[in-house]
Amino acid sequence: MQKINRNVVLALLSLTSLIFLLFQLCYYKFYLSQKNGAAFSKVRGSQSGQDSTRWHVVRRFLGLTSGHNIPVFLIDPLILGLVDKDIEQVRSSPDGPNPECKYFCAPRDFTTFALLDKTWKHEVGLFRTAEKMGFQWLKIINKDPRLDGMDDLSGMEIPLHYIFKLASHAIHLVVFYERSGNFLWHGPLRLKQHMDRKFVPFRKLHFGRYPGAYEKPELLLVSIDDLKVQIPKDPSSFLEEMSHSRFLECRYREARAFFQLYPDDASLDAVEFRKKAKSLLHLAALTLNNLGVKFWLSSGTCLGWYRQCNVIPHSKDVDLGIFIRDYKADIIPAFQNAGLPLKHKFGKVEDSLELSFQGEGDVKLDIFFFYEEDDHIWNGGTQAKSGKKFKYLFPKFTLCWTEFVELKVHVPCETLQYVEANYGPEWKVPVKTWDWKSSPFNVQDNGVWPIDEWDNVIQIY
Repeated sequence: MQKINRNVVLALLSLTSLIFLLFQLCYYKFYLSQKNGAAFSKVRGSQSGQDSTRWHVVRRFLGLTSGHNIPVFLIDPLILGLVDKDIEQVRSSPDGPNPECKYFCAPRDFTTFALLDKTWKHEVGLFRTAEKMGFQWLKIINKDPRLDGMDDLSGMEIPLHYIFKLASHAIHLVVFYERSGNFLWHGPLRLKQHMDRKFVPFRKLHFGRYPGAYEKPELLLVSIDDLKVQIPKDPSSFLEEMSHSRFLECRYREARAFFQLYPDDASLDAVEFRKKAKSLLHLAALTLNNLGVKFWLSSGTCLGWYRQCNVIPHSKDVDLGIFIRDYKADIIPAFQNAGLPLKHKFGKVEDSLELSFQGEGDVKLDIFFFYEEDDHIWNGGTQAKSGKKFKYLFPKFTLCWTEFVELKVHVPCETLQYVEANYGPEWKVPVKTWDWKSSPFNVQDNGVWPIDEWDNVIQIY
């Protein structure tokens, strides 16, 4: 038998090892990377492979939703903030290649998109395709708050959030629902006990901590980093909405308990008053919104929302609050043009201003202006016949959205403290006899208007 050259054997072994290594590399690159997103080719203009990964994950997600005819739109605050700075350029940019990945390659753990619930229902097929593309996914559901007022439907659950994860990047898909107040609502992200709390950094998600309320955005199809995507037409307005979007649900369970103790007034007078009060509130909201004046439910109207999810029938008026910093001289003529004559004007812009407008029948609209001090907020009151001044003190509060009589409207976020300040610890007990000068828990004397100012600070029509 011929002796085999030792160098030839070594060469053959080296060649075999090299071929095996090349096979492993090709297997990893062309199979595993496509299956789990572990590696992506760099996109032009990106600075690192990690930047490229974000872009590729977004591209695959958009391909996934497009393939299932799901019209998603971008609501990621970081990316919208970058886009807003270049909005004119983005709107007019050609569809050709972009030499730089400027937006979707920005450092972040996730990208946020939104979906209107009514535009899509077939999630099973989407999940199957997503898994084939290498995505892991998580679905978060909870009770539908729109049905909480209906005993037999209040337990129904709806999808609120979806998370799709590929490689080191995640897509957060927020589901928006239409509410009867003609606005969009999204729910909070609450993980159930069995869910993996390390799936993504949930605490960093922008649309998960609280429910939110938004106006319906007009959408614009643009090309960002060579990807076709829908965005709000006015990103800056959407971002401003987002910063003040927190939503509070009406307390239906507590309202039902309240009515078990104190049966609701279903008389014709009560029904008629609630109808007129609802109409007046809608007209007031339209008028103030057109002026760009922020307001909230105050006094008895706020109490009715918080305690019984309805207008208190024996209150006989609608009460709104406005910060004095938001006062505009156009308010009075705007309400008069809307068919609501001024009934009285007490105080002045610098001190204790309040306005009252006459609605239909004997229903009136009272607007109280609130003044901020270092450690509290207050509104004033004036007794016409004596010129006496009163002050009502409240702890400082912020504003949240809610839905009341089919209207998107503000209420104090710290509602309990607000209500307790005005009505005391017994606020759950109805009081039909109310003296605005002595009954409120937070009222205190505030002096007397000088007689020479009465013509200006006490005006009755």
